[in-house]
Amino acid sequence: MCRVRFNSGGFGSLPYYGFISALALDPIEKKPLYHFRPGTQILSAGFAGCNLRCPFCQNWHISQNTDIPGRYISPRELIAAAKNEAVSQIAYTYSEPLVHIEYLLDCMKEGRKQGVANVLVSNGCVTKGAAAVILEYTDAANIDLKCFSGETYSKILGGDLEAVKSFIVAAHGRGVHLELTTLVVPGLNDSPDELDASAGFIAGISPGIPCHLSAYHPDWKWNAPPTRADFLLEAAKRAGQKLRYVYTGNIGAARRPQNRS
Repeated sequence: MCRVRFNSGGFGSLPYYGFISALALDPIEKKPLYHFRPGTQILSAGFAGCNLRCPFCQNWHISQNTDIPGRYISPRELIAAAKNEAVSQIAYTYSEPLVHIEYLLDCMKEGRKQGVANVLVSNGCVTKGAAAVILEYTDAANIDLKCFSGETYSKILGGDLEAVKSFIVAAHGRGVHLELTTLVVPGLNDSPDELDASAGFIAGISPGIPCHLSAYHPDWKWNAPPTRADFLLEAAKRAGQKLRYVYTGNIGAARRPQNRS
């Protein structure tokens, strides 16, 4: 389903190993990470393909398509690029990086040797075994908690909520700096009950995990109206009753409601 991993005669085939669709310097807050090295720049490496089929994907041009511009960059070259930019941190991002887990591991191991921090931006929809391996070399992560409905994950997104929850718990348990993002989509995952359940799950792990609620806009196959700014701010305020750090995105300047101490 990810379009980048194949069965070739009973053996795994990775024709997109090392294929980089984008390489750019970003503010680390764009990941979004607000509590990990704030105010710094990070080298972002983008890929192709994804193991989910979110019909509202904001990066569907690269996540749902492999016929895109790009070039091969070896793990050593990628880490050297981060060193050359003097940022000493790299984000694996833009589309789902974990469908390229072999390449990620090679890069992350090299980064660890060279003193380059590894930042994972992922949907977290992987098995426990894969999570354990990748988190060993992950310094910080922003994980998409796309909704808090198992049915929505399986029937609309093509994923598994329990796998994502397990990944989040594992990342926190490993001591990885963790922040979470939910794209709030009207009519899909914006009910007060679902948002409250999501905040409760996060608080049950740690109320100090930063949570980003981001506004959706119509894209790819989804044409619901955009998330209203006033609705998102109110949702963030409600989440702030359980979580210390709740931020809003895609509505202009990021804002945080008054949270409990």
